[in-house]
Amino acid sequence: MFRDTMLFFDYEIRHTLRNPVWPLFGVMQPVLYLLLFAPLVANTTAGGASTADTLRMFTPGVMIMIALFGSLFVGFAMINEIRNGYLERLAVSPAWRPAIVLGRTLRDMIVLVVQALLLVALALLLGMRASLPGLALMLLLMATTGLLASGLSYGMALAVRDENGMSQILQFFALPLILLTGIMLPMSLAPQWMQTVAMFNPLYHAVEAGRALFAGDFGNGSIPLGFGLTLLLGALTTAWSVSSMRRLAS
Repeated sequence: MFRDTMLFFDYEIRHTLRNPVWPLFGVMQPVLYLLLFAPLVANTTAGGASTADTLRMFTPGVMIMIALFGSLFVGFAMINEIRNGYLERLAVSPAWRPAIVLGRTLRDMIVLVVQALLLVALALLLGMRASLPGLALMLLLMATTGLLASGLSYGMALAVRDENGMSQILQFFALPLILLTGIMLPMSLAPQWMQTVAMFNPLYHAVEAGRALFAGDFGNGSIPLGFGLTLLLGALTTAWSVSSMRRLAS
């Protein structure tokens, strides 16, 4: 099964490298947020905040944004493969069926880490200072968030099999999820009911964990909570997409 997974991963990563413009284009929106929105966030604190402090607070949130939007829409390509019969031919081949999904998911996580490194390099050039061990752990947290979003996208693609329907569903949930993370503006500025709702958003805890990691606050309780939630939900969404692939083959 490991061999089959790596074969599909090798195929998917080669396909991505033949078209590198899309992964690079995917990081441009977060870069613009970093350049244009972070200075506005600095002015929401009393007396303003230094550039370094603002970037240390804002960059982990933008990394989670990359993980969400970079993986949440990967399933659209799978819908086209279902329509032209390519995926069914793979599903009935002798290959281990979960590898069809796992190889793609592994590719998605690698692409996210590369995008994150580009974003962090820019933030460092702009003056951000962060804990190096915390940065390494943040990349891992971002990858688990990507696992969650990627598994959800592939599972939904296999269940819905329609680009318009899937797009409407994802857009409906993506915006509230992002707004309730505190990426754009601190949740301390929100009314109490929004702060309460945000506690049920796993991405909120991932962002809080990332900020604690960047600050070197490794004893912060948000870190195990952020990792635990993203890993659990990532395992569930991946299991759903694998199960959907098995049903497609049968």
